[in-house]
Amino acid sequence: MVGLVGVVLGAGSSRRLGRPKQTLAFGGQTLLSHVMCDIESARSLERIYLVLGGSGEEAESTLSLQRARVVFNYGYGAGCASSLLAGLDAAGECDGIVMLLGDMPGVTAAVIDAVADAWRQAPSWAAVTDYRGQLGHPFLFSASSFSDLRKLHGDKAVWKIVDSEPQTRVARVKVDRPLPRDIDTWDDYNAVCKVFGFPPVESATSSQ
Repeated sequence: MVGLVGVVLGAGSSRRLGRPKQTLAFGGQTLLSHVMCDIESARSLERIYLVLGGSGEEAESTLSLQRARVVFNYGYGAGCASSLLAGLDAAGECDGIVMLLGDMPGVTAAVIDAVADAWRQAPSWAAVTDYRGQLGHPFLFSASSFSDLRKLHGDKAVWKIVDSEPQTRVARVKVDRPLPRDIDTWDDYNAVCKVFGFPPVESATSSQ
């Protein structure tokens, strides 16, 4: 059986941003390209699937993927859970999936591997990353959780599992780093660019 499979959710419609966030300029490449470079460097992921939807073909054209495969979710408007299901279908039989976000730079290969290694040492139904007391991605779900994941609908559905399940079921893997910020708005984009030292090329003004 295949070990851990990365499932990257990148199918959002970017409603709050007003343009495809996947193709935002970020350090000489696109935001999604930057994120995928980190994810593809994770040694713990045997296979990686990037789920695209809104502006998917445009986003894919900006990428030079080394080992990840693209999966299209044409029902992305139903929420993040639909993209997770598309990723599960692509992953097939495996020990577990590592769920990541295509709009969250800063989740490095070292973080992904640390979470995967901790789970391997003490397998649990699922695991979530604890950034100095703040929970965030990646989430790791064992194969025993897949039937429950397939029942999810809409946005933030996975968070409901994390919030409702005890730590004996959803382990906390501590990482001594600040919580990475996902990009939903122009303020998010500008703030994250500042953290990375990248000049923000687009702005709320230029997008109008």
